[in-house]
Amino acid sequence: MSDHMLRGPVKKDRPAPVARSVERRDITGKVLGTVELDAELFGIEPNASVLHQVITAQLAGARRGTQSTKTRAEVRGGGAKPFRQKGTGRARQGSSRSPNMVGGGVALGPKPRSYAQKTPKKMIRLALRSALSDRAAESKVALVDAFSFEAPKTKDAIAALSALNLDGHVLVVLAAGDDTARRSFANLPEVHTIEASQLNPYDIIRADWLVFTDETLPTSAEKSEEVA
Repeated sequence: MSDHMLRGPVKKDRPAPVARSVERRDITGKVLGTVELDAELFGIEPNASVLHQVITAQLAGARRGTQSTKTRAEVRGGGAKPFRQKGTGRARQGSSRSPNMVGGGVALGPKPRSYAQKTPKKMIRLALRSALSDRAAESKVALVDAFSFEAPKTKDAIAALSALNLDGHVLVVLAAGDDTARRSFANLPEVHTIEASQLNPYDIIRADWLVFTDETLPTSAEKSEEVA
């Protein structure tokens, strides 16, 4: 027996995280400096299979699962035999509510159920890191010191996006109590706001740009505490 068979399968070596940085700007587009992104979150090689599995589970868990059809036992009526047993030339029938009759029940139809899938916490963490790293690798991560709007105004939100050169679908990650910024972006169909604690792989992957503030830029230590 070879040494390879005795040792078992060799685990693929993971490449070291890549150091990446992002320009820190204000809402007028002025560059305030450069910030190093956490390599453990923004610099790993994305695991596409884990990312796909976690996003599939996330979308499955969002399904309501309330669809329902009636079986022949649940359809009202059908107690009387629809026609006599013999002499009609037709197949015998005992109820007008059987699945092969018009107005009858449904055979093997959907019933209320849960589509939720159990996903290990380590997979959720890896999927989130993979999604963040994918956006960082494409230079689609932006950092703003703060969305310092004086009042909720869509006009101010549009001006900020234009100054930051953000187009397409934009995911803005806000702090829990930042209602002024949230309401400013609310009427923009291409902008989706989310609290930092609710950041997830699906919303990251479907966005063209990922925008953080100084307060919401994640670190590997924070994300480990949230998922644990």
